[in-house]
Amino acid sequence: MNSIVLSVLVVGGAGLLIGLLLGIAGKKFEVKTDERITAVREALPGNNCGGCGYPGCDGVAEAIVNGQAPVTACPVGGAEVAKKIGKIMGEEVADAARMTAFVKCGGSCDKTRRDYEYTGVEDCTMMAFVPNGGPKHCNYGCLGYGSCVKACQFDAIHIVDGVAVVDKELCKACGACAKVCPNNLIELVPYEGSDYHVRCANRDRGKAVMEGCDAGCISCRKCEKNCPAGAIKVVDNIAHIDYELCVNCGKCMEECPKGCIAEWEN
Repeated sequence: MNSIVLSVLVVGGAGLLIGLLLGIAGKKFEVKTDERITAVREALPGNNCGGCGYPGCDGVAEAIVNGQAPVTACPVGGAEVAKKIGKIMGEEVADAARMTAFVKCGGSCDKTRRDYEYTGVEDCTMMAFVPNGGPKHCNYGCLGYGSCVKACQFDAIHIVDGVAVVDKELCKACGACAKVCPNNLIELVPYEGSDYHVRCANRDRGKAVMEGCDAGCISCRKCEKNCPAGAIKVVDNIAHIDYELCVNCGKCMEECPKGCIAEWEN
């Protein structure tokens, strides 16, 4: 009986000693965490989408506090979150324009031509391994297999009639869709103040464009010549709108003979 009691006392004492030593070591070697990191993390939306370029909200919170990222680094949170983080970091944050993703293609099923019928893995990133980069004759347009749809965490982009279409009310401008698009068709544009957009990215000349799509830019320059604000230019055979100059008059859309400049409405 005495041996049992002695064993219990030895084991208990050893456990108590180990606990005390661990407690002392924990205090001595404790890594101090900047309280601002926790505060910034709590201000972030918590989507962990990676749109900021960092590994989730924890990563960008640490980067902001360490001065490696601006207080406006979170595209999902927008101006509201940026102001909260700015207050934590003691920085003034100016109002930033809300952005949204836009797909530079209007080549729906009824307007584009196909070289063959494709029956394989339905993912745009796989088209690099199939003939001609995919079944569509146009090598610049939307492939229509939804890699962007899979990448979007906000259900803001869908394939409609063979082309990806963004719901700008749901879009958080995280850029995930743009990163996965193999044809680089998706860009971030201002949510407000820019109603007209060029739905084409084909850099071929007019005749070659018309062979593959009825809605492609043929670089006729009618939009450029008739824009009263000088906000649209044809570069590399494709029209580009300068949204800072655009006055939303709609003249470019009226003049475009192929209808590749359109008013964006949800």
